[in-house]
Amino acid sequence: MTQEENKLVIAAQNGERSAFEKLVYRYDKNVLGIAYSFINNNEDAKDIYQEVFLRVFKGIKKFEFRSEFSTWLYRITTNVCLTYRSQKKKYAYTSLDEETEEDSNPRSLANTLTDNQTPDNNAMNSEISTRIENGLDKLSPQQRLVFTMKHYKGYKIKEISTMMNCSEGTIKNYLFIATQRMRDHLKDFMDKD
Repeated sequence: MTQEENKLVIAAQNGERSAFEKLVYRYDKNVLGIAYSFINNNEDAKDIYQEVFLRVFKGIKKFEFRSEFSTWLYRITTNVCLTYRSQKKKYAYTSLDEETEEDSNPRSLANTLTDNQTPDNNAMNSEISTRIENGLDKLSPQQRLVFTMKHYKGYKIKEISTMMNCSEGTIKNYLFIATQRMRDHLKDFMDKD
């Protein structure tokens, strides 16, 4: 932990709101990214984000500097993700006519095809995404979290083990099983070539 971050944590522990806000600002994109990669739904990811920083706000006085602040924060994030997923089995469906806010230009999904996107290509991409998401849904929460943190977020095994408070061997086992299950789930789809 840098000396500057150490001072921010101490100031936040002493009730200085601006110090806490600076800590949030430092890590908010990472927390939201982890939540989104795990849950794959913007609204649910935002709920997780809020819950994480609420827990951090309530628990920061108990932070004892035994680890990096970021490690403590990511451990809370992974715990909230795992808890959230087990408590709320929600599947999001998007209407073709629902407005999107991509590139600050609201439009319906039905009107998003470009010249190089044919309906066939769009359908294929959608089918692949659906198959991957269905495969991820069949994994245990721990396997899904490890798989998404490794393959979607690019974290190393050691980092994931620290965040999840598990041994590297356990993380490797989760990743191995998740990868095998995803391969099995997508095997018939990939053999269509």
